[in-house]
Amino acid sequence: MSKPTPSSIPGRAPVLGTAPPPARPGAFSGQVAIVTGSESGIGRETARQLCQQGAAVVLNGRNPERLRQTCEAFEAAGYAVVSCLADVTDYPSCQRLVATAVQAFGRLDILVANACISQRAYFVDMQPEVFRQVLDSNVYGAVYPLMAALPQLTQARGSVTFISSISALNGMPSGSAYCAGKAALSNLAHTLRLELASTGIHLGVVHIGFTQNDPDKRVLDAGGQPVPIAYRPPRWQKSQTEVAGIILGHIRRRRQRTVISALGWLILLVHTYFPRLGDWFVRTSFRRFRHWYE
Repeated sequence: MSKPTPSSIPGRAPVLGTAPPPARPGAFSGQVAIVTGSESGIGRETARQLCQQGAAVVLNGRNPERLRQTCEAFEAAGYAVVSCLADVTDYPSCQRLVATAVQAFGRLDILVANACISQRAYFVDMQPEVFRQVLDSNVYGAVYPLMAALPQLTQARGSVTFISSISALNGMPSGSAYCAGKAALSNLAHTLRLELASTGIHLGVVHIGFTQNDPDKRVLDAGGQPVPIAYRPPRWQKSQTEVAGIILGHIRRRRQRTVISALGWLILLVHTYFPRLGDWFVRTSFRRFRHWYE
């Protein structure tokens, strides 16, 4: 974990013995965010845009070198950041993650539960421990950070965003554990909105579609080995910058659900009103474009 820097938030006492970083105006000025899985990919870009719009951000990941490089790049850009090396499927680590935000910046307003593991494997081939690993990363990787952060978020009447996928809306061949975990987040958010209505906390879900990935991004195969992500047609992909911008708009407007891309809305529409047609389309496209899934 990098050395904490103090809060740049107006009216907040800085950490003793340190000098506050310069304030940055923007839509999230004065707010503190944790973005899990922000050492790379969509999480990193979401954290970057939060910083650019005035937030102080706790960066998180499991790769020490990649997290260090990201944190140093953000610090060089003048952003108010600290980093916390933590596995979000481990509750004590999540408690430490939240403590890092409070120690460095004095409060917590925003949680973006982005960290997860994906897969390229058919259910019939998967080892039980691999299925559990993928499912745990998507479910407990969102549940544990929220449990740890809930007192701070309640005090701030803050915002929680679960990063899901359009594949959670209608399933995806070779993604059973991933789709199950992402689908669970929607029901979790709905249930918590009912339970926590009196707190004023915003609970939302963003369903992400095909997105350009870092060249070194890996997912798990049936035996738990990292393999490259499946091919996606470039014309169907949004950039990480575009996706992060949509996530920030979702947080700013405190939306309950955001579905990214026309394809995502089409899947949602067909799944809701014409489920058999949706299943037929997925099976047909799977036979035609099997190489996308393998």
